Amino acid sequence: MRTQERRADTSERVIADNRKALHDYHVLDTWEAGVMLQGTEVKAIREGRVNLRDSFARVEKGEVWLLNVHISPYSHTGYAHHDERRQRKLLLHDYEIRKLAGRVAEKGLTLVPLRMYFKNGRVKVALALAKGKQAHDKRETIRRREIDRETRAAVKARRR
Repeated sequence: MRTQERRADTSERVIADNRKALHDYHVLDTWEAGVMLQGTEVKAIREGRVNLRDSFARVEKGEVWLLNVHISPYSHTGYAHHDERRQRKLLLHDYEIRKLAGRVAEKGLTLVPLRMYFKNGRVKVALALAKGKQAHDKRETIRRREIDRETRAAVKARRR
């Protein structure tokens, strides 16, 4: 019974995805970071009230901050409220922050959250080092996706 409980604890439960980020950026590398949150934010996140669209991260003074993430207010709150779009500190090791700061200083690279999830009861963010796609790259990605979809449909039809 104990091994089953441990397995259940180590599973990841995805809260929010940032699918637009995969469309707009080439992902070069990813990191897992913890997030400093207030109590009402955690409760709202458990309700699934998170939007990662147009969010990004920034390295400032040796710390990494998550910006523009919208966490709606908790539905059963009393007097305690949180600011919906406040800056939230990301928890990373010092060597990871130094590495990120060096890579972000390169031209055209940015930090984008890909997904937010629970891991062992804690909120984590998959942070990606990404380079922006140009319009022709986005069109090429869409074209490849359509070709893959058509091939899968053809293979499936042929099996019948």
